[in-house]
This record gives sequence, structure tokens and C-alpha cells, in this order.
Amino acid sequence: MNAAIRAVVRTAHFHGVRTSGIMGGYDGLINGHFRELGPRDVSNIIQRGGTMLRSARSEEFRTPEGRAKAADRLQQAGIDAIVAIGGDGTFTGALKMSEEHGTKVIGLPGTIDNDLAGTDLTIGFDTATNTAVEAIDKIRDTASSHDRLFFIEVMGRDTGFIALRCALAAGAEYVLIPEKLQAIEELSTALYEGSRSKSSSIVIVAEGDEEGGAYTIARKVKERFDHYDTRVTVLGHLQRGGSPSVTDRVLASRMGVAAVEQLIAGVHGVMVGIVNDEVTTTPFHQAIGKRKQINEDLLRVLAILAV
Repeated sequence: MNAAIRAVVRTAHFHGVRTSGIMGGYDGLINGHFRELGPRDVSNIIQRGGTMLRSARSEEFRTPEGRAKAADRLQQAGIDAIVAIGGDGTFTGALKMSEEHGTKVIGLPGTIDNDLAGTDLTIGFDTATNTAVEAIDKIRDTASSHDRLFFIEVMGRDTGFIALRCALAAGAEYVLIPEKLQAIEELSTALYEGSRSKSSSIVIVAEGDEEGGAYTIARKVKERFDHYDTRVTVLGHLQRGGSPSVTDRVLASRMGVAAVEQLIAGVHGVMVGIVNDEVTTTPFHQAIGKRKQINEDLLRVLAILAV
């Protein structure tokens, strides 16, 4: 997100537009926590993870009264438009502000889950998967050395984009994701068949899989095949940190520039995305209301390569 903030501030400056950062997300908006930003204020942040503006959940913003207070703060500060970086929750709030108060808002998709329609990649997804794969590679060394079956849980409460990409990139034997209903018997059979020629295996589990998390699935497999020496690793918030990848820096920079230029052109109420390497815009209600589909071919490729 820092790369996106940097791009927004510097693009606005290039076009002669003043910018302020809202500290602490919608909670900061309600409380008027604004900080004017210029080109030098965003120096040396492109390589940093997280966000210099910080973020916070706001129960008050979920209410009509809270959003009315936020709209008043914008008017008092002389702010004409907002660039909102986030996912479903952020864009739902942006949509309500637009509908209820006519606030000009444009969104940048910032979520590691990569689950927003209207863009091939969301800001943070590539960094999260790279971080996860680096950890999985190290676990593979242990699994191979000690003839163990590892269940590794990655983030993805509602979607399996991270799990599927990591499974393929790390050479995992199996993946369990919310989008595909896979019975534990199917997994057990696949592991049994693979055990005839492999001394170790890795199963990637999205935290929102129907069969449960990694600990639950490991227990179910152990109940059927007690000879397995099983281990479980939950990567958790490790995936949210770290220096952003080159792909994320470039993606966020392009989107940040596009967001400002779209606002100057009079476009708002939309999310900026990149599809087939071209900048696009998608209305908020479509970006958050349309479920993004996983690439089924990646599952097919994983099955072929897991022999």
C-alpha cells in the first residue's frame, strides 16, 4: 500500500492537486485525522511493507451517523475526493459514502486474498504468496529429511487464491481450498497412492476450507492412516509482512497514477484494476458483489505435477 500512497501523492503533485493522508482509515476520517502530504513526505516508503497511514476498523463508520460525521469532516477540510485502498470492507464503506453523501471516491484493490473482481491481481497478493512459498520451501527441507507429512495452512478464509498459487509454486502434493469441495477420503487416497513412491508430502490448506483448518485435516488423515508422521504449520500473519515484491510495487504504482488521473477526468465510484496488463475501472458494487473465480487450470496442472 505504501507504493500506492507514494504514487497517488506524487501524481497529484504533478497535476497541481493538493493531497492529505487520512491517518487510521475510516476511524481517522470520522475524527478528522488528516495530514497534508507532499512528494518528499512519501520518499523511501516504496520498499516498506504495511502502510504509513496505518489502518483501523471503525464500528462507528458502519452507522449512517458515523458516515455523516465523516462527510462533514471532509467538507470542513476542503477535501474533494478520496482514494481508498483496501478490500471488500473498504469498498463497501466507499460505496455507502458515495450513495449517501455524494462523496467522490475511487478505490485501489489492496488485499492479499486477490478476491476482488475487476483486476487480475490485487496489491499485496504477490508479496504474500512469495513470502509463503519461501517458508514452505524451508519446511520442505524438514519434511524430506525426516520422512514427514506436513499440513501447511495459509490465509484465505473465503478464497483459495493464495493456497493454490503457493501449492503449485512450492511443488506441493495436494491443496485444499474453499472453492472446491474435496472430501477427506479423496485427500487420504491421494496421499496413500503418493506414499508408494515418495518419502514425504506437503499439503497446502486454505484457512477457510470446508473440511476445516490444517490441524483438523491433519487429525482426520491421522485417524485413517496412523502410520503417518504428521506435522502442522500455520503461517498466519507472517504472510502480511515483509518488503513488497517488484510485481506489487509496479502494480501499486500504476494503479495509484491511474486513480488520480481518473478522478481528474471526473470518474469516481469505481475501483481501478489491471486486466491483461491494461488499466480498467469497475463500479464498486461489481468489484465487491461479483465473486472472482479461481483458475481451474492451475488445479489440473498441480494434479499432473504431483505424481
